[in-house]
Amino acid sequence: MGDTLEEPWWETPSGAGSSPGKNDFCSGFLLWKNFSFGWVLAALWIHWDPSDDEAIEKASDNRTATPQDSDSKPAVTKKRKQPTECFLSQPEEKQESTVKAKKRKKKKISDILEKSAPKPGVPADLQNLLSQHFGENRSVIEIEELKLSDSCFLPANDLTHSFSSYLKEICPKWAKLRKNHKEKKSVVMLVICSSALRSLELIKSMTAFKGDCRVLKLFAKHIKIKEQMSMLEKGVFHIGVGTPGRVKALVEQDGLCLNSTKYMILDWNWRDQKLRRMMDIPEIKKETIDLLEMSIIKLCREGSVKLGLF
Repeated sequence: MGDTLEEPWWETPSGAGSSPGKNDFCSGFLLWKNFSFGWVLAALWIHWDPSDDEAIEKASDNRTATPQDSDSKPAVTKKRKQPTECFLSQPEEKQESTVKAKKRKKKKISDILEKSAPKPGVPADLQNLLSQHFGENRSVIEIEELKLSDSCFLPANDLTHSFSSYLKEICPKWAKLRKNHKEKKSVVMLVICSSALRSLELIKSMTAFKGDCRVLKLFAKHIKIKEQMSMLEKGVFHIGVGTPGRVKALVEQDGLCLNSTKYMILDWNWRDQKLRRMMDIPEIKKETIDLLEMSIIKLCREGSVKLGLF
């Protein structure tokens, strides 16, 4: 060994002679090291197979491809979900549209009345209408006073008559009544309908019945109430045709007196373009019932006025 710990034992000091044993040992160690490394390389060369490299490359390619596939899969699923959502939303819209259409059909009164067969009005229809209207707000005694018996009604139209033929049937002595009537501010016959246009139609259709008698238009369209009141005061009229609202206003303002009235005809069965009768229109229904309650029901119960349903 060396003289000091820092000096390796295989190195000789400068100027000193080298020992043959040390050099032989170092060279032998190096040969053994190189020989063992060569055997390791040889073993690896013998066991190496080219297919293993291909498998390793495929595995590496698959590993690199998997994140791309995982990224692309959600995009594919999203594309598949979009048509399914559209497909599910379509029938829901159809169902909503069908429900709305059904509701609209239920609201239309014309669709219901168009399918129903026309039935002529009878006195029981008016009696039921009055009882329903007064039943909630009136006492039992008041309801009894507003009831109409069958003797208060004229024969109803069976949908086979024209207006003139119906009037001839219910008023066989019209000529005599027309001659005897000489009172102003009153009429012998009062015809109630739903509109001014319908009033004009009825006036034209009664030409065969009225003869020489005078007919007064009792509606609000293009005619002021003061003009109608002055005409009733100055002249004698036998028939009045108009709407319940204007007739009621004339009675309230003492422009028309019903003491000389013998017949009151309701245009019951006629329907307008929407297939509504006069009692199907809320405003006309209310005004007609108010007019009946004002004085007609009392006169009917006394026997001086007869009601007819045309």
